[in-house]
Amino acid sequence: MTSLRDPAPELAGSAFLKAARGEPVPHTPVWFMRQAGRSLPEYLEVRRGVGMLESCMKPELVVEITLQPVRRYGVDAAIFFSDIVLPLKAVGVDLDIKPGVGPVVARPVETLADVEAIPDLTPDAVPFITEAVRELVGELGSTPLIGFAGAPFTVASYLVEGGPSKEHARTKAMMFGAPDVWDALMRKIAGISAAYLEVQVAAGASAVQLFDSWAGALTPQDYRTQVMPHSAHVLERAGALGVPRIHFGVGTANLLGLMGEAGADVVGVDWRTPLDQAIPQVGDRGVQGNLDPTLVFAPTDVMTARAAEVIEAGRAAKGHVFNLGHGVIPTTDPDQLKRLTEFVQSYER
Repeated sequence: MTSLRDPAPELAGSAFLKAARGEPVPHTPVWFMRQAGRSLPEYLEVRRGVGMLESCMKPELVVEITLQPVRRYGVDAAIFFSDIVLPLKAVGVDLDIKPGVGPVVARPVETLADVEAIPDLTPDAVPFITEAVRELVGELGSTPLIGFAGAPFTVASYLVEGGPSKEHARTKAMMFGAPDVWDALMRKIAGISAAYLEVQVAAGASAVQLFDSWAGALTPQDYRTQVMPHSAHVLERAGALGVPRIHFGVGTANLLGLMGEAGADVVGVDWRTPLDQAIPQVGDRGVQGNLDPTLVFAPTDVMTARAAEVIEAGRAAKGHVFNLGHGVIPTTDPDQLKRLTEFVQSYER
C-alpha cells in the first residue's frame, strides 16, 4: 500500500483522517454520502432553477452546498459536491442529468472510434473545480475535504447504456463481446477519473473516494479481470499523492476483498453486509459504513441502538469511519441526521 503523507497542521487532529490512516481516534468519525444537499432545505433553495451539472460547475454553488451539511451537522469530513459524469461533461461529452432519471448520454458509446473521440481530462478543462476546492479548504479549516470521482465501470455503464440501467446488459455485451472496445473505454475513463481526483488533491483535498455504484452487478471473476485493473489505476494515481483512498460500491458483498486489493485504504461497505462479515474480507484496511439509510426514519432510540451496533462491530477493523450504507435519502429529516451525528461522535470508545 502507498505510504500516506502527513496531513496539514490544521488537519493533524482530524478523527476522520486518523481513522482512514488506521491510527487511534478520539471518537468514531462520521460523515454521510450525499450529505452535500439532498435533504437540506437550504440546498433545495440554492439549487432552485439550477440544473445539477450547472450547479457542479459554479464554484460559489459548489462551495456553499459542500459546506451546508458541515455547518448543520458538524460532521467530521466534507464530501466535495460533484457528480460521477461531471468530468465527461467537462471534456465535451454530450450528456445531461434529467430530474427523476439521472445521467442521459445523447450518443452512447459503441465503437473504438466513439472511445477515441472522448478527450482526456486536463486541469484546464475544470478550472472551476480547482477554484472551488481551494476556497473550500480555506473555509473548512480543521475539517478535511474528501475528493470525489466515479469508478470506471459505473461511468462506463452510463456511457454504454445511454443512461441508468438495472441489468447493464449493453455494458456486459461490450465487456464480453467487444473486449478491445471495452478495454479502451475503461482505460479512457480511468485516466479521466484519476486526473479529476488529482486536480482536487492538488487544490487541497485531504482524501478521496472512488464510487463504483454499479460494481455489484459483476461476478468476482469478471470484476477481477475486466474492471479491477482499471479501478486500480485510478487508486494508484491517487495513492501517489499520499492521501487516504476510500473505495465504495453497492451490493458488493462478494467483491469487498477485491475492492480493497484494488488499492483502497478504506473499503466502503453498504448496509446489506454486516461489518463483522466485511472486516475479515478487507484485511489490513479500514472500513466505512454502514447503517441502513432507512433507519433514520425509525424512532431515534431504534436508530441509535442500531448505530451503536455498527460502531461496536467497527472496533475490529484497522480503522472505522461511520457512514450510512448508501447515500442520504432525499426525504430524510435533517434533524434526525444531526441526532445521529451527535450520537456517533459522543459514543464512548
